Amino acid sequence: MTQENLFCALRAAFPDDVDAVAIETADTPDTLYYTWRDLERGTAMLANLIDSLALPPESRIAVQTEKSVEALMLYLAVLRAGHIYLPLNTAYQAGEVEYFIGNAEPAVVVCTEKNVRWVSDLAARLGTPYVFTLEDDRSGSLLDAAAPHSDRHTPALRAADDLAAILYTSGTTGRSKGAMLTHGNLLSNAQVLKDVWGWQPGDVLLHALPIFHVHGLFVASHGALLNGSRMIWFSRFDPRAVAARLPEATVFMGVPTLYVRLLAEPGFTKDTCRSMRLFISGSAPLLIETFREFRQRTGHTILERYGMSETAMLTSNPYRPEDQRRGGTVGPALPGVSLRVRDDRGQSLPTGDIGGIEVRGPNVFKGYWRMPEKTAAEFTADGWFMTGDVGHLSADGYVTIVGRSKDLIISGGYNVYPAEIESVINDMPGVAESAVVGVPHADFGEAVVAIVVAKPGMALDAAAMTARLKAQIANFKVPKRLFIVSELPRNTMGKVQKNLLRDAHRALFAA
Repeated sequence: MTQENLFCALRAAFPDDVDAVAIETADTPDTLYYTWRDLERGTAMLANLIDSLALPPESRIAVQTEKSVEALMLYLAVLRAGHIYLPLNTAYQAGEVEYFIGNAEPAVVVCTEKNVRWVSDLAARLGTPYVFTLEDDRSGSLLDAAAPHSDRHTPALRAADDLAAILYTSGTTGRSKGAMLTHGNLLSNAQVLKDVWGWQPGDVLLHALPIFHVHGLFVASHGALLNGSRMIWFSRFDPRAVAARLPEATVFMGVPTLYVRLLAEPGFTKDTCRSMRLFISGSAPLLIETFREFRQRTGHTILERYGMSETAMLTSNPYRPEDQRRGGTVGPALPGVSLRVRDDRGQSLPTGDIGGIEVRGPNVFKGYWRMPEKTAAEFTADGWFMTGDVGHLSADGYVTIVGRSKDLIISGGYNVYPAEIESVINDMPGVAESAVVGVPHADFGEAVVAIVVAKPGMALDAAAMTARLKAQIANFKVPKRLFIVSELPRNTMGKVQKNLLRDAHRALFAA
């Protein structure tokens, strides 16, 4: 069998000068410099630790930690050892993590020290044998356990179709689905993006994204690693600090919220961007106002692209010529990706007509973890994945996304599914029903808004309900406004008309 482990492809791109800096931390108390040799040795020691646990083949390793270089090394070590990486958003609460552990049945969970007690309780109850801690200051039981192990390791033999990662993405029913991504899915996408975005020798990536989802972990990190590029590493986004370091970088990737916040920073100027080659935006729609203001302020045109957990990147505006990047679009399909727009009867639509976006290609995922019926339902009879996004194609192939058929809200680059929040609200005492919608927000792209109906004779307190939600679900899912109303608008079939609710609250955050 040919070695097709994604780790091997990434490592093969490491520079010959192994003592050159690979990653430089930007917001630790003291600046830390990690060389390419450090990445090789650190991932080897962690992989040897994983091997020493004698886990079943292709075990899941769930990770919910703060962003750190060691956390990135852990991801690479899991690939190196031939197991399956399961990143979890750091905002997830105990109830959410319980579902992921119960569904994925990981052999190992890595968490922060502050969460280790309740995570250990969950792990013991759900049959996960190993729990380690990892902090963002190079401490934790994981690194302690790895320290005695050898810094040499032979990567596990893996085929392109073997699983590399599972990313959980909620469904409209509220039940999260684990998208299974293979070594081949991730490597093919990284190689295409390296060419399409013109990665070149000497590029430096300013990395200010989280590493628990596609954008920060796969698109950004893989891009730099596959190009042998240095990373300036921020554990969290701070517009002033990022602006101060941009003159040292050539590539930056962000969600629209980050660009809005950079534009609000007085120190972010054309001179700040003097060495920049490329600004890339994704994970949520970029407002045309942001697109235009950014170009006017910096002289750079943001490159917007489109992807999802199940597919990594699907489309991209052109790298060259820059004047062919079109605001409000996500560009043509990437090389190797086929994309079509069809109506709800499965008929292909002519140029400009709006319909469901369907795709196929080497980047499209293997299916949903332990959900064969759901997997089958998401693919057409001829093998195209139905993204659930709605849009149209221009005559020259540019894709414009106009909505999401699955009611998805994208707030600050994070996916929020109304049904999940509605389920939590509806379980609260005194609640008859609820509807959750997304409305425009200049900073977050979309804001979550909840409209709640009380049971007859019951009084509800919006502030108390919001506080309770904050204790139950991730903060990015908590409604920014919660309204108590007497009834929800319905059509003649009794279905809640969410379009009317969106329209009624569209101007909430206009200021």
